[in-house]
Amino acid sequence: MPREHSILKCTVCGEEVYLVDRNKKKHAERMEKEKYCPKCRKKTLFKEKK
Repeated sequence: MPREHSILKCTVCGEEVYLVDRNKKKHAERMEKEKYCPKCRKKTLFKEKK
């Protein structure tokens, strides 16, 4: 099964808040999403952690 769990990390403060799953076969590049960060109290860019 090609689905993989990933952790998203805030680019501003480094908080690891979100756990997502994605199809690694279809989307080989790292995931980037703009989501709400509770520590920063605003929407920031989250990138997939290594």
